[in-house]
Amino acid sequence: MDILHVTKDNFTTLLAEHPRLVLDFWATWCMPCKMLAPVLAEIAAERPDVAIGKVDVDESPELAAQFRVMSIPTLVYFRDGAAAEQTVGVIPKDRILEMIDNL
Repeated sequence: MDILHVTKDNFTTLLAEHPRLVLDFWATWCMPCKMLAPVLAEIAAERPDVAIGKVDVDESPELAAQFRVMSIPTLVYFRDGAAAEQTVGVIPKDRILEMIDNL
């Protein structure tokens, strides 16, 4: 599945369409975010059962504030429309997959 570009305008729709969703809060200037991007792209390609979305905190500060994102990258894991878990920083692929499997 392609990585979704998430904004305040499409967030609610995407959340309703994808029972399992992982949002990556990031910014173009963030080096750790750039390190995490290929890992998320791999997961998106390997796991069609989970949607991966990216929220640019500079473009959508409202969403970042809504989920109290203070540092990036931050991943927020959703199950059935509700935030279930949150991780901060660059974490290994196997840990992200473990979080997804526990959704």
